[in-house]
Amino acid sequence: MSNRTLAVTDALYDYLLAETGREPQVMRELREETMTMPRAMMLSSPEAAQFMGLLAKLMGARRCLEIGTFTGYSALAVMLALPADARLICCDIDAEVTSVARRYWEKAGIADRIDLRIGPALETLDKLLAGGGEGSFDFSFIDADKTSYDAYYERSLKLLRKGGLILIDNVLWSGSVADPKDQSASTVALRTLNRKMRDDQRIDFSLLPIGDGISLAVKR
Repeated sequence: MSNRTLAVTDALYDYLLAETGREPQVMRELREETMTMPRAMMLSSPEAAQFMGLLAKLMGARRCLEIGTFTGYSALAVMLALPADARLICCDIDAEVTSVARRYWEKAGIADRIDLRIGPALETLDKLLAGGGEGSFDFSFIDADKTSYDAYYERSLKLLRKGGLILIDNVLWSGSVADPKDQSASTVALRTLNRKMRDDQRIDFSLLPIGDGISLAVKR
């Protein structure tokens, strides 16, 4: 069992955040405010956001997509990691909760680089495709309604250039994907997508147990 992923105890997790976390002050303030709000469990973990920003920077992303924005924490992580010429299109249906995101993006000085589009994400993505956006994006982060993940994944594949990166959050769903008794719609959708991505020859693929599970797919 020595090759198994290390179990992260509370003490070890606290160590990880204290000794390796690089959460900027503005992100910490946003995270703390979000934790007082309803649906706070939707917030990306600090280590996952830090990892996401590093990946976006590593690949030199300039045109980015985010599907599911909530209070804007992950968008903030990505855009703070990228240079001033990078742009991000965010898709969300909740104008009220994303007003928190806008406030912190303004505070961080990146609001002019983020295009927040309120409405069904599939409509936004289809408009991008219809407008000639196919193959023009570098990076896509998916963290929205789980039953639509497959549709978001397929749209993202079309919108990304060759070598572009898709990140998908919550793919382990608190362990529910490994419980055959759990046949809820969200769990089944995630379980099905995980298997699909494993076998999908259009991508290079890895699933990592960071946060609630993150899938990485590079378009071939």
